[in-house]
Amino acid sequence: MNDYLTEKQEAVLKFIEEYQLEHGKSPTLKEMREKMGVSSDNSVLKHLKALEEKGHISKDDTPRGIGLLESVRQKLAGNSEMSRLPILGAIPAGGPVITEEFVKGWVCIGKDIVKSADGHFLLEVTGNSMIDAGIFEGDLVVVDSKKEARDGDIVVALVDNGNTLKRLVKENGQFYLKAENKDYANIYPASELTTQGVVKALIRQY
Repeated sequence: MNDYLTEKQEAVLKFIEEYQLEHGKSPTLKEMREKMGVSSDNSVLKHLKALEEKGHISKDDTPRGIGLLESVRQKLAGNSEMSRLPILGAIPAGGPVITEEFVKGWVCIGKDIVKSADGHFLLEVTGNSMIDAGIFEGDLVVVDSKKEARDGDIVVALVDNGNTLKRLVKENGQFYLKAENKDYANIYPASELTTQGVVKALIRQY
């Protein structure tokens, strides 16, 4: 197999590696096109096809479908001061699932926040129901799925088949989910309320 890379193929591969290390996910075609300064996706796709045929990348047809490069895996694994956590787009009923279907990306977190990646994940906040607790849309919350939830904790919960981020409150022997925004209603489960993790930290990018 000819694994020789042209200058442009090397540039694309280097950009993918740098992007994955910084963002924990792969760049989109648009981001690669802008980096290369070209107006058509075809030229980018041509380089990606060559990189795939030469065994440097693996990809699927999703917008960020390039798999984590082996060089990135090694660099992340070699950093003993960091824990690599997945950003989950949703959490199914069985709990956090680390598969391509649910993982939106990866982020390295200092071990002063998370000593071990085991049982931890990140969730991107949507909506404004927790702004009075200082949690805003677009924030990433660090969640411990193994910690037992207690009255007053901010939790990721599965309630009536939907995920939500709220404060867990016990009243008259029953739990409900409290919104930290007066414009949002509290959630009283119609059938089932399951906590899937306790929020322990917040990451915000400006």
